[in-house]
Amino acid sequence: MKSSFLQPSVIELDEGALKNNIQFLKHRAKNSVKLSSVIKGNAYGHGITNFLPIAESSGMNHFSVFSANEALIAKKTQTHPETDIMIMGMIRDDELEWAIENDVEFYIFELDRLEAAIESAKKMQKRARVHLQIETGMNRTGFEEPTWKQVFETVQKNKKEIKVEGICTHYAGAESVANYYRIENQNNQLQKALNLAKDILDELPPVHAASSAAYLSRPKMHYDMARIGIAQYGFWPSRETYMQIMKSLDLDQGEDPLKRVLRWKSEIMNIKWVNSGDFIGYGNVYLAGRRMKIATVPIGYTHGFGRNLTNAGYVLIHGTRAGVVGLVNMNMITINVTHIDGAKKGDEVVLIGQQGDDEITVASFGEMTNNLNYEVLVRLPTTIPRIVQNGD
Repeated sequence: MKSSFLQPSVIELDEGALKNNIQFLKHRAKNSVKLSSVIKGNAYGHGITNFLPIAESSGMNHFSVFSANEALIAKKTQTHPETDIMIMGMIRDDELEWAIENDVEFYIFELDRLEAAIESAKKMQKRARVHLQIETGMNRTGFEEPTWKQVFETVQKNKKEIKVEGICTHYAGAESVANYYRIENQNNQLQKALNLAKDILDELPPVHAASSAAYLSRPKMHYDMARIGIAQYGFWPSRETYMQIMKSLDLDQGEDPLKRVLRWKSEIMNIKWVNSGDFIGYGNVYLAGRRMKIATVPIGYTHGFGRNLTNAGYVLIHGTRAGVVGLVNMNMITINVTHIDGAKKGDEVVLIGQQGDDEITVASFGEMTNNLNYEVLVRLPTTIPRIVQNGD
């Protein structure tokens, strides 16, 4: 019985590609920078429960999630006891005790949340492991400058309850040169906060600010830890970042040191011939201009293959691109395979990934759907099975 039994498609995760990416990223680390694997958004669509163990086996021991529910999934999934989980966003006051009890690190960016963490730690008789997020110009979450002194003094007074695992911020768009001065100003603001922290705290805790873009393109912003998201999965934060790294490595355009971890595939469920002058699928969206061989694939908008790919999307069959003809349905698409000799029921259909010498990248899929890499990945339904492909 197939591991994807009862499912119309499957997402494969290439463990060898992940190991390659982590090795490449670690080689770019300045001094002894720690890397935190960002697995929010269901590990960018790769699946936390599938991705986290292979990331651990690839040398990662710190993982960043957005919320307490993601932290719970990660805690249940981790295989190494020394693995750390960090919540970068949403955690309610009534979830703090759970986090403290389970040694889950979490961001604090509000004074009332700091007080709540202190009270929860007292009740649990265990230190809360926190990261103090500093507002430097992102204008989203973080302690504003007028509160910095109070924050640092509060954690200094409550050392028995609070263990500061980090001081952090987030850069607002390091993937684009257009944001250069904004990022520089943010970094200067972070330095002000760190100088104040040095005066108040016994010692300066680890500092982290860089996501994939800043980590790859701005070594001076590495600090003690970097939060690596999209790059570990084999994707560049932007074309600018890619071109900058290619130039620094003296690689030709088209070469790529990052390998895509994800491959999404299905299969042909039916083949039929359609006569010239016949409509294909619902309504009158596509009229066959000649006798055509049509393959039906059990994928539709319920699986993340959007209706806007009607008459516009394409897939790979026998290593050849084949276009969508007719409306994308909830559970099916119809593909023109007239030009593909031997196409038959059961043949593999690649929606994202490589087949033969051709590849449908997430970026190209995103261009078809007018979405970014990030959006395409996180919208892949959790109901699609994720299967790890072992290998180097």
